[in-house]
Amino acid sequence: MSVGFSREFRFSGVSLSSFPLRRSLAVLAFLTTAASAQDALEPLVVSGKAENLLGEADSASKGQSDREELLDRPYLRRGELLEVVPGMVVTQHAGGGKANQYFVRGYNLDHGTDFGIFVDGMPANYRAHGHGQGYADMNFLIPEFVQQLDYEKGPFDPRMGDLTTAGSAEFSLVRAFDRGFAEITIGEDEYFRGVFGDSVQMGGGTLTFGGEATYYNGPWVLEEDSHRFNGLVRWATGDEDNFFDITLMGYQAEWTSSDQIPERAILSGQIDRYGYLDPTNGGQSQRYSLSMNWGHLAANDVRWRANAYAGYYDLDLYSNFTYFLDDPVNGDQFRQSDQRIFFGGELSATLENRSLFGTETDYTFGFQTRNDVIWDLELARTKARADVNPIRSDDVFTGNYSVFAAAHTKWNDWFRTEAGVRADAFYFDVDSDNAANSGNEWDGIAVPKLNLIFGPWHDTEYYLNLGGGFHSNDARGLFTRIDPNDGVTPVAPVDPLVRTWGSELGVRHQWSDCLTLTASLWYIYSESELLYVGDAGNVEAGPSTDRYGIEFASYWRPNEWFAFDGEIALSQGRYTDTSAGAFVENQVPLMIASGITIGEKLGPYGTLRARHFSQRPLVADKSVESKDSLQFNARVGYRLESWDFAIDCLNLFDRKDNDIEYYYTSRLPGEPAAGIDDVHLHPAEPRTLRASITYYW
Repeated sequence: MSVGFSREFRFSGVSLSSFPLRRSLAVLAFLTTAASAQDALEPLVVSGKAENLLGEADSASKGQSDREELLDRPYLRRGELLEVVPGMVVTQHAGGGKANQYFVRGYNLDHGTDFGIFVDGMPANYRAHGHGQGYADMNFLIPEFVQQLDYEKGPFDPRMGDLTTAGSAEFSLVRAFDRGFAEITIGEDEYFRGVFGDSVQMGGGTLTFGGEATYYNGPWVLEEDSHRFNGLVRWATGDEDNFFDITLMGYQAEWTSSDQIPERAILSGQIDRYGYLDPTNGGQSQRYSLSMNWGHLAANDVRWRANAYAGYYDLDLYSNFTYFLDDPVNGDQFRQSDQRIFFGGELSATLENRSLFGTETDYTFGFQTRNDVIWDLELARTKARADVNPIRSDDVFTGNYSVFAAAHTKWNDWFRTEAGVRADAFYFDVDSDNAANSGNEWDGIAVPKLNLIFGPWHDTEYYLNLGGGFHSNDARGLFTRIDPNDGVTPVAPVDPLVRTWGSELGVRHQWSDCLTLTASLWYIYSESELLYVGDAGNVEAGPSTDRYGIEFASYWRPNEWFAFDGEIALSQGRYTDTSAGAFVENQVPLMIASGITIGEKLGPYGTLRARHFSQRPLVADKSVESKDSLQFNARVGYRLESWDFAIDCLNLFDRKDNDIEYYYTSRLPGEPAAGIDDVHLHPAEPRTLRASITYYW
C-alpha cells in the first residue's frame, strides 16, 4: 500500500519523520516491495480479508478474517487475535488471566467498554462487572476452534446495541474439523501448552470436541505461575441455510501478577524492569457456558435465525496500583469479586426478495435479550489477599430487551441502502450493603441507522454511514448516593444510558480478484464519558467527547502461498470541555500494522508481522505522554502431510517497549504522605522463543 504522506506530515503532533516510525514504515515498504515482485503469479479465488466484498459489505471498515489467516499469525496471547481488526491494539497490564487492554478509533477501551466481542452470538462483554463496565475476557476462547472472525466499526448495524459504539467482532466456531489434531508448544520462561481437537459423526450430525492446557511463568521476577484449562464440545448438523448446533464451553485459570509498576522505582534501581512491588497480586477466574444456534430457510423465502445461551462466570482479582498511598500500614491492595449467571438470545426473520416501490428489498426483524444475575459483587481492601476493610457488596440484576428492524434495498445497479432502527429497554436492580445505594429503575433508548452504498463503478464502491449508538453505565452507578469509601460523602447518581452518534465516509476498491484496498474517514460523538470505576467503587464523571480519524488498509493474496496486509489508522479523541485539557487520555493517535506470509500447504513457510503504535497522552493537557511501541513477531515452520513443525520468535528485536502506561499518584515506603505523580508501566515481554509440534490424523 502506498500512502502519499510527506515527510513532515503531522497528525495532531504525531510526526511521521520520527525515528521509530521511519523504521516501521521502512518495514511496510519492504513488505510492499516483496509483494510487488510477485506480479507474475496467477490470481485465485480467496477468502478472508482479501475476499471481494463488493455488493455485500455496507461499509469500508467492515471485513472478515478466516481460520487460516488467524492461525498463521504468531501471537503472545490469544486476545491478539483481535488485532486482525484494522486499527486495533491489544496489550496487557497484569497477569495472563486478566482481560486484555484494547485500543481502537480513539478509544482507550480499558478491558472492552464500547467494543462488543461475541462468540457465535454469545456476548463476551460483562455489564456491571467487578473490575469495570464492558469487561471482555477472551481467555475462554481456544484459537484453534475459531473458523472465522467478522468485524465492523461504528454504530451503524441495527443488530448491534450496547457497548458497540466503536465497533464489534464476532468469532464463529468450527462446526467440524477436516481431521483431528494434537499440538504441543514449549517456550522460554517455562511456557507449556497442549491443545487437541477432533470431529466424529454421531446422531445424524458431527460431534466436535477438544481441550487446552497452558502453563506459564513469564519473564517476571515474580513468577506468574499461570495455569489455564479450556474445553469445548459441540454437536452440529445441517448446511448454510438449515442448521442446528449446541456448544458447551468451559474455562478455568489462576495466576500471580506483577501489575504495573512506577517508573521511578525502576530508574532508582529499587526494582527490576520486570519486577514487582506486591507479591500477592493476581487472581482466579472461571466461565462455563451452553449455547445453541438454529437456522431455517422457509419455502416463502423467510430466513429464520435464532441463538440462545446461558452460563456461569466468576472472578476474584487482587490488585495494588498505588502501593502505600491510602493505607501506609497495610498497603493499598484491593479485591474485586464477581459471581454471576448470564442468559439471553436472539430471534430474527429476514423476508428475502420482497419489493419496496418496485425495487428489490430484504426486510429483517429481530428480538434480543441479555440478562445478568450477579451476587457477591464486592470491593474490599486487602493485605496479602486477606480482607482488611470491605468497601461495598452488591447483588445486581441487569436485563436488556431489544427489537430491531432493517430494510436492505437495491434501488438500481449502482445504489443500495440499509435503513434500520433499534430500540432497547433496560431494567436495573441493585441491592447494596448500604441501603442508600440500592434501587431499581427502567430506562430505554432508540437509535436510527442509515447506510448508503454507491457502486460498484470500475470495481469500486463508496459508502456513507450514519447512525446512533449508546452504552449502558454500571448499574451500581445509577443508585450510588453515598461514597462507599467513607460511607458519608454524598455523590450524584449517573444516567443509565449514554447516547452516541457516528458517521463514516469510505471507499472499497477491488484492484483484482485478490487485492482489496479500503479507506475510511470517521467521526464519533459521545454525550458523556461517565464510567463506573471498579477500582474505587464509585463513579468517575467526564465531559462529552469528539473522536475522529482516517484508516487505510490493503490486503493482497495473489496465490495460495503468498499473502500481504498493511493497515494505517490515525485517530484523535478530544473532550468538548477543554478546561482541564482537550485530549482523551491513553487514546492512540497512530497505529500501523503489516504482515507477510509465505508458504505452500506442504513444505517450508514463514510469517513476519510488525505493529507500531505511537506516543499517546497520559493526561488531558498532553503534558505527559507515553513512549511509542514497535513490535515484530515471526514464525518459521515446515509442514508435512501429518506433521507441522514451527518456531515463533515474539518481540523479534527484543525491544524494551511498554505494553501500557498510566500517569497517576502513588506512594512507596518512605515517600511523602501525599505520594508522587509518576508514570506507571507494564513492560512488553522481552524476546521469547516458542517451538511447537502438531500431529494430524
